[in-house]
Amino acid sequence: MSFDSRRFSRWLGLTLVALFGLVPIAGADEPAARAPRRMLMVTQSAGFKHGSVSRPEGMLSPAERAITELGISSNAFRVDCTQDAAADFTREKLQNYDLVLFYTTGDLPIAKEDLEYFFNDWLKQPGHGFIGTHSAADTFHNYEPYWDALGGTFDGHPWNAGDTVSITVHDTEHPASQPWGEAFEITDEIYQFKNWQPEKVRVLMSLNMEKTSLKKPYHVPILWVKNYGDGKVMHMSLGHREDVWTNPTYMASLLGGIKWMLGDVEGDATPNPETSAAEEAKAKAAAGE
Repeated sequence: MSFDSRRFSRWLGLTLVALFGLVPIAGADEPAARAPRRMLMVTQSAGFKHGSVSRPEGMLSPAERAITELGISSNAFRVDCTQDAAADFTREKLQNYDLVLFYTTGDLPIAKEDLEYFFNDWLKQPGHGFIGTHSAADTFHNYEPYWDALGGTFDGHPWNAGDTVSITVHDTEHPASQPWGEAFEITDEIYQFKNWQPEKVRVLMSLNMEKTSLKKPYHVPILWVKNYGDGKVMHMSLGHREDVWTNPTYMASLLGGIKWMLGDVEGDATPNPETSAAEEAKAKAAAGE
């Protein structure tokens, strides 16, 4: 089921005209305001279903509600939320959107031709962006174009939802990571990855293995960005817990990434594989290898 805010907006406008004769009129000396860009937020679960995307009866899920409110409060974008990818993630309907956000699991029921269009055409267009939050990396494990675009694939979560971990921010100037400062602690489930391609991404934040209780001898990226043709991709590993979606810093981080994708703010997406290599070495040392 999807929530179509465009239909609501059209209905509201027609109702105001019918009842009061009200129509929006731009001032003679004022250009018409640019309509907010649009996002398709897919929260369908074909595998494990997180509480953050579980909908109470008749309501949006915590993550859907947070992104919807973020779009309205920032006036940067508007959101249509769906848990029916077969109906709403199609070549035809993608023409309505500038951004796509996945908080998903498993192999979604999307037609192969629509997936191929998304990665080979739509996502490579200027002004288009793909955002993966948390379990987006636990989606389409065996479909290489997906994890090649996203940057990696879920490979377990040794750090569970109740664990408090330390995070290092590598790029304090990128709008997606700037809100976090230089380092922070957070309680959330942390993924490790396979199909990781450090030569194609810019890592903005990583798990600080030296300051986290459970130590593993490998790099664990938390937030990264990349260019994809003329489009842009961002993956934010945090977001398992519902309370993360009410964290103002988390939401500011997502908004910064969204504005970067839309071209409203600048941000460096130059790959930094040397950062991954350095973090790998630190993790091995911390784990005693």
